[in-house]
Amino acid sequence: MAEGGAAGGSGTADGSGAGERERVFAPLPPAHGQGFARTWWGQTWLKALEDTALDGQQLRLGRRFARQGAVGAVSVRPGRITAVVLGADRTPCRADVLLRELDEAEWDRLLEVIVEQSGHIAALLDRDMPPRLVEDAADIGLELLPGIGDLDPECACGAWDHCPHTAALSYQTARLLDEDPFALLLMRGRGERELLDTLQERSTARAAGHAVGFAAATADREEEPEGVDAAEAFALGTLLPPLPEPPSPVRETGQIAALEGGAAGAPGLDVDALTFLASNAAATARRMLTAAVSPGHGARPLTRPLTIWEDAVRLAAARPERSVVTRLAEGCGRTETELEVAVRAWEFGGVEALTVLEDGWSPSAETLQQAGEQLDAAWGEEEARPTLRASGTHWTAVGTEAQLRYGPDGRWWPYRKQGRAWWPAGGPERDPAAALAVALADDEEQGTGAA
Repeated sequence: MAEGGAAGGSGTADGSGAGERERVFAPLPPAHGQGFARTWWGQTWLKALEDTALDGQQLRLGRRFARQGAVGAVSVRPGRITAVVLGADRTPCRADVLLRELDEAEWDRLLEVIVEQSGHIAALLDRDMPPRLVEDAADIGLELLPGIGDLDPECACGAWDHCPHTAALSYQTARLLDEDPFALLLMRGRGERELLDTLQERSTARAAGHAVGFAAATADREEEPEGVDAAEAFALGTLLPPLPEPPSPVRETGQIAALEGGAAGAPGLDVDALTFLASNAAATARRMLTAAVSPGHGARPLTRPLTIWEDAVRLAAARPERSVVTRLAEGCGRTETELEVAVRAWEFGGVEALTVLEDGWSPSAETLQQAGEQLDAAWGEEEARPTLRASGTHWTAVGTEAQLRYGPDGRWWPYRKQGRAWWPAGGPERDPAAALAVALADDEEQGTGAA
């Protein structure tokens, strides 16, 4: 069984054929000093694993295998993920995790949900899983993300529950889902190419149906008297020609043309910075255009604008040239190291993560008391709770380089000290013990070796 479909390969590869029935993701590097999921959907995947598994020790061992890079190439197919995992003695073992496929009727309902709401297609193309999509699917009885009991293990080692091999595969899969939520949709039965083609067909058909319906409605109206108001005529569509077919979604951002002449052609012009800003604007425009041509698009809930510092961190997270990073830091009155730490936080949780990093909130005494109660309940009777020194919303594990920070939404953020600065070490967790395990990962590995 060890020679399953996940053996070998580099990068990602799509299976041939319209069904796109398999993708193979190359082995990921070891995950030293970082969490396995920084996105909310990746964290939901891990919660399903941790709520399902009965043996916490097996999970911890599987997490260690994944951190050490023991998981081979991951094959993603409808209803199943597969990989070869090296055990503690480096013996290869095939591990599978099963997730129920959606049937044709369920996919039909889900596709309607996606084309009805503005921004769903745009978000997916931007490798984002919008919470609203998951909520809309749940409203019609479909659970896109797995819950407790949904991740069913199968392993060549013969274990009936999640063993270290299937746990390691699941932890590694959370990292893959962070980068590409289409992998989750493939598990549910549809590959990216097939899904986007179907959505385009439905979008076009829906737009055409709306046009036919509107034409029929206006044809039945009585002839308007002379002197009708122009605004009313425009609203009724009586003065407008038929609309053209909507454009296809823009799947890739165009390349920015090289700027001729460089700084010599315009004194003071930073060509690298201008090129980066143009590329960033093009990517933003692609997302906005995709949302605009989605049927039924409307006003999305408004969020507060980013501060200058938050926007600088957002831009720096796109990894521009070093000179651009330097300008962003100087423009905000920060050092490049401070900006680098902030970028790490942004990658784990966006604006909320920056709020936690910068101590941008002041909890009440009651909130801090609730946080302390969570800490008291996080470790079972069989586990010794580490000694934690509290300072505001920070709890530092005495004798280690690890720290927990409590966020405004009640989640815990792992931090690790590097030099004189505290760096984010992973995404947020509801369970403070899980967050501390991420922060302590390097200490664990140094103390236990490759066991």
